[in-house]
Amino acid sequence: MADVVVIGAGISGSASAYEMAKEGLDVVLIDRFGPASMASGWTLAGVRQSGRHPAELPLAKSAVATWATLAEELDGDTHYRRGGNLRLARTPEEAKIIEDLVREQSAEGLELHFLSSTKDVREVAPAVSERVLVASHCPTDGSADPSSTVLSFVRAAERLGVKTRFGERVLKIEIENGAVSAVVTDQGRIATSRVVVAAGIFGNEVLKPLGYEVPLQIPMVTVLRSSPVDSVLQQVIGVANADCAGRQEYNGRFRVTSGLQDWHGGLIEQRLQDGGVRPRVLPTGRSMAEVVELFGDVVPAFAEAQVEDYWAGLIDMTPDALPVIDNTLDVEGLVVAMGFSGHGFCLGPVTGKIICDLVQGRPSRLPIEPFHIRRFDTLRNAQEPATLHG
Repeated sequence: MADVVVIGAGISGSASAYEMAKEGLDVVLIDRFGPASMASGWTLAGVRQSGRHPAELPLAKSAVATWATLAEELDGDTHYRRGGNLRLARTPEEAKIIEDLVREQSAEGLELHFLSSTKDVREVAPAVSERVLVASHCPTDGSADPSSTVLSFVRAAERLGVKTRFGERVLKIEIENGAVSAVVTDQGRIATSRVVVAAGIFGNEVLKPLGYEVPLQIPMVTVLRSSPVDSVLQQVIGVANADCAGRQEYNGRFRVTSGLQDWHGGLIEQRLQDGGVRPRVLPTGRSMAEVVELFGDVVPAFAEAQVEDYWAGLIDMTPDALPVIDNTLDVEGLVVAMGFSGHGFCLGPVTGKIICDLVQGRPSRLPIEPFHIRRFDTLRNAQEPATLHG
């Protein structure tokens, strides 16, 4: 019997397994594919506070404070760097959005600077196009490598005794007398009294039979990655209307995303060398061309780079673009952490600590009232935009 079963080996699930193992719990981590196979692997992997909803900002600030020493703690690679975040305006209308953002988030105590001219923007980031009028600059933001980070969490968890079961699909959560009693997979049954559902777009498959559902739209974003080029960009780049975002990775490759797009429904599973499968969603030619045009317009060096790889990422998007982090459901032992809406990567290390609190019945160390699932009783007809770089 396991103390806890965690469903989903993205950054939230892997960090949760690690934090619970540190406290001596017997944890099983399950994923139908493998570590960082879905949103946590597709993400731009920004580690940012800027542009956050006020409800997320305390979590983002706490998370950013942990990233500098995370690789040392995990004894693994994260490729984290604090290069800053720039959110760009290309029109007078966008400039007003950026100016308002700086004013509002500065009032929240975030170090955020308004770069009021093209010259000021290019002094911070010479690779940015002269078309950019103004920008916000958060120097304490940064980025990391998503797959390396999640794998480091998984390996650190395994060293603490976490059992990993990859390529295994959860079929249902069993309930007895109002409490979790087991997790049933396509390869067997695991007795447990606590379950963490951190399965992204697949989470509702196991929640719906229990009478719960996180309302999700599932848009996609197109992602392009270039061949290595000379380092010209330290910052993560976003734009005021979120139609593109990008950065240059530690290895010199540009990693660039589109804005939200309609998902065409296609999912291809490609075999891995270890015999497992990894999903790959393919973007359209039109969407790839749009990414090159939009991001190349603000960072011309990307448009001249050779494209080495491409994919599309699926976003577990809630109506208010905020996650669900909750253990107040009527089923004892059930914790939900999903719906991160394209910007949960940065929060991962702190999300893991919060879930560890909830699993053990402790008050969350950070405020999570805005993330309770019951808020959707009044929010189902609204839809807020996502931000796509972290």
